[in-house]
Amino acid sequence: MDVIRRNTDYALRLVAGLVENYGGKPISARQLAEGGDVSTALACKLLQKLSAAKIVKSSMGAGGGFELAKPPEKISLYQIIRAIQGDVCFNQCVINPKSCPRSPKCAVSKKLASLQKYIEESLKNTTLDKLLERK
Repeated sequence: MDVIRRNTDYALRLVAGLVENYGGKPISARQLAEGGDVSTALACKLLQKLSAAKIVKSSMGAGGGFELAKPPEKISLYQIIRAIQGDVCFNQCVINPKSCPRSPKCAVSKKLASLQKYIEESLKNTTLDKLLERK
């Protein structure tokens, strides 16, 4: 089980390219794809999802491309992950305790719920400026 799926990893690479260029001119999907070692077609799909989530914005025409929609310190890993793959979840019993009849007395479920909360908080508190050591 992957907590962070492959497409999310690719999206994080694309966003890292945008952070490195923050404050500069927009970057084309092709350039981001090359820099992140992602196919251009997949980069375009991922950038569309990130745009729909208002993490990136695009501009058309000569000199157009993609850029962050907000400063790096206002974008968390959690936001990017949710935009691409939805919620991070260890097990169904964590998000839906009624799915398991053992849930009320299950020590494993309680520990997974604790880990789930810790990881979510960590992802929410890790903004792009912290991740890429931008100040």
